[in-house]
Amino acid sequence: MANLRIKLVKSLNGRLDKHIATAHSLGLKKIGSETVQPDNPQTRGKIAQISYLISVTEE
Repeated sequence: MANLRIKLVKSLNGRLDKHIATAHSLGLKKIGSETVQPDNPQTRGKIAQISYLISVTEE
């Protein structure tokens, strides 16, 4: 199964509480923080919700 490397590239300041919670659930707290998540429908849904805040690359 493939993995996704997710990096937070924009600030969470002033964002919707729901979007901040989504970023935290992916393990993203500060700009520049990265995490590796499995490529599954749950992760894809989280990525779709906060796509304007992150960059995603496949591993």
